[in-house]
Amino acid sequence: MSARPSSPLKSRVVEDCRGGYDFTPMITDPRSAVVAAIRDAGIAIDEPERIVADGKLIRFHVEGDRHGSRNGWAVLFDDAAGVAASFGHWKSGASGTWSMGRGRFTEAERARLREATAKAMRQREAERARAAEQAAARAVKLWSQAAQPDPAHPYLVKKKIKPHGIRQLNNRLVIPLRDAEGKLWSVEYIHRDGTKRFLGGGRKRGCYFSIGHVDPERGELCIAEGFATGASIHESTGKAVAVAFDAGNLEPVARTLRAKFPGAVITICADNDASTPGNPGLTKATAAARAVGGYVAIPPAPYNDFNDVAVAEVVE
Repeated sequence: MSARPSSPLKSRVVEDCRGGYDFTPMITDPRSAVVAAIRDAGIAIDEPERIVADGKLIRFHVEGDRHGSRNGWAVLFDDAAGVAASFGHWKSGASGTWSMGRGRFTEAERARLREATAKAMRQREAERARAAEQAAARAVKLWSQAAQPDPAHPYLVKKKIKPHGIRQLNNRLVIPLRDAEGKLWSVEYIHRDGTKRFLGGGRKRGCYFSIGHVDPERGELCIAEGFATGASIHESTGKAVAVAFDAGNLEPVARTLRAKFPGAVITICADNDASTPGNPGLTKATAAARAVGGYVAIPPAPYNDFNDVAVAEVVE
């Protein structure tokens, strides 16, 4: 029988001055304990050796992310009072904290650890803001270098849609992500085979790509996940469409556009992910509609999205 691996935490019994006993964990390997906590939070850290207890912001690669990227982050403190860590994953938004004391924490020590965690979070936000600004500068340069797209680009042909103001750089379609004020924050690339990639470090939350203009009299606005879906909706209805790029961004975009167009009738055009547990497309679309007092439109079965419907109608 193989021996169980030793845990980074071991127990000791400390006699309480009042006659009781306090079972308190002893920290024998802070790095391993923090790495375990990061993994328990659903962040597949790929470079545990980078975790160092120096109180500084550390970045690490996360399994499944682009090779060479370091979207994971952590801050680890280790001193006489105990160990405290904050960590997260910029790409997914997952984050967490972990702490363990050496004996009993005083209230002053707990306050110091809370401040250390808050400082780590401020460092994280500052780093993310800097990365977003740097990505925005790159996006502006890339957008200026891009040209009118080839109407025969395989993706446009396959999806049977028009470009609607997007551009092309080499063989990639380039779609801008802008905020409500029109600032360009990032771009999405769509390759010839349909593979999609976002600009590293770029802001996505609350940003969108507009197709058409909101009619001041009708005040109707649709929000969809992908560019092809949004293009098909606009071409079929003539209504203004905002492309949110994924299900998780539907609600942030809906809230942004509700603030910009308080009287608009907003319809969230859901992807019907019926074969995916929880149907995230429909679930997120419904939540977004409820958040802004809007409506939900669902493509008819067996289609996943409204571009599928449009393509099928053209073929038929």
